[in-house]
Amino acid sequence: MKKLNSSTQSLADGLLKAGCVKFGKFTLKSGQKSPIYIDLRRLVAFPELLKDVAAAYAEILNNLEFDQLAALPYAAMPIGTAISLHGGWPMIYPRKEVKGYGTKVEVEGVYDAGQRAVVIDDLISSGGSKLEGIQKLNQAGLEVKDIVVLIDRQSAGVDFMGEHGYSLHSVFTLPQMLDLWEQSEKVGKEKIDAAREFLLRS
Repeated sequence: MKKLNSSTQSLADGLLKAGCVKFGKFTLKSGQKSPIYIDLRRLVAFPELLKDVAAAYAEILNNLEFDQLAALPYAAMPIGTAISLHGGWPMIYPRKEVKGYGTKVEVEGVYDAGQRAVVIDDLISSGGSKLEGIQKLNQAGLEVKDIVVLIDRQSAGVDFMGEHGYSLHSVFTLPQMLDLWEQSEKVGKEKIDAAREFLLRS
């Protein structure tokens, strides 16, 4: 597991302060009760933090080969736009719902078949939701090898994507963030322990 540098540690603290990671009692989409909740849609309210997030993604992207950023709707689209502006990379996105009028395209943007797209998303849990977007990119003639997320919850997503032939890259793992906040005492030990126990069970 890679070590977090000072700028990445500062970014983790910024996400906590902005309420992008919350501790308490939450019901997840799956119906599970969770002591921790990640809401990266809040990033749009914090432009300076969003810039820092884009820079963190760019550190990973600079080591990958690709022609297009492909941001998955909806949470990753503002993140993808920020990364595009930061690095000067073109961006496309697969639509969740195809329009019944106009061009009726499944992938918005300007691209050529045969180009390589790197998938941008906010986080990964199991990884299943990524495949639908990747399938639309593949159907449009785009090649996908890599997926980059801000937070890996470490809930089998890396293995799942690997089994399907994709490499997953993350700025953080959630356990890394918990370790950091425990060491800095920004989050109480009881909340950290509850989150760790939940991750082990989920």
